[in-house]
Amino acid sequence: MGLLEIVLIAVGLAMDAFAVSITLGLSTKKPKPREIVIPGVYFGFFQSFMPLTGYFAGIFFVNTFETLDHWIAFVLLGCIGGKMIKDSFSKEEREEKYDKSSFGFIKMLILAVATSIDALVVGTTFAFFKVNIYTAIAITGPVTFFIATCGVIIGNIFGTRFKSQAEFIGGMILIIIGIKIVIERLFF
Repeated sequence: MGLLEIVLIAVGLAMDAFAVSITLGLSTKKPKPREIVIPGVYFGFFQSFMPLTGYFAGIFFVNTFETLDHWIAFVLLGCIGGKMIKDSFSKEEREEKYDKSSFGFIKMLILAVATSIDALVVGTTFAFFKVNIYTAIAITGPVTFFIATCGVIIGNIFGTRFKSQAEFIGGMILIIIGIKIVIERLFF
């Protein structure tokens, strides 16, 4: 797995954080610089920490599943991507009105963990493909920080207009990478 794939995975994983950040941007009339940066810090940290955790868990299983690794990656990325695409078409109203605690520690911690569960799973695929995990997390964290910070700003300016598109694009990116992994493993 090359640098381009890692960057695309980072962008795909950051789309959940972007969607949540847009919603957080709706919570204030004019977010302070601190409120713009807080989601980026939380989401960026957890989008780096969770793949690292998944990677080390995956190392224990690499030898056991090495002949199936491409199918495991395809299924995991496909499921995550499919869920993101399904969520992008969800008709239920997801917009919430936040109060001053929108950017509080407990709420941000819960949101960061919830949006990074898929990153934990992706971390296990990094172990299967012997990706340099330190390069992956060095890319994933800052990419997520940037995207989440932009999400707060965009959410504040444009509302939830782009939320479903972000989830859809992120899901498609993950599915395409899963398909690419299977094709490369089977035919090259």
